[in-house]
Amino acid sequence: MIVAFSVTPLGVGEDVGEYVADAVRVVRASGLPHRTDAMFTSLEGEWEECMEVVRRAVAAVEARAPRVSLVLKADIRPGVVDGLTSKVETVDRYLAGGPESGTASAGT
Repeated sequence: MIVAFSVTPLGVGEDVGEYVADAVRVVRASGLPHRTDAMFTSLEGEWEECMEVVRRAVAAVEARAPRVSLVLKADIRPGVVDGLTSKVETVDRYLAGGPESGTASAGT
């Protein structure tokens, strides 16, 4: 499965990068495949291990902020491995003029 999530501290002012870094440290220490961009951190693994990382990331922010917002989206697709890379490679192949698909879809 792939989980994309965003943890936002509330009540700490506008500059939240320091708090978000606490959550990203948890993800990086997990050993799971992951990517962080300006909006979300995505990680890949089994249900229990992904949810545990999300729980710990939230706890890391919660330890320093009076309130925390969590946004989470999951792609639960048994048997898929390396989805973080392969999904992007599929889109890149289409952008490069690769085989046309018969239908357009938001997900790959």
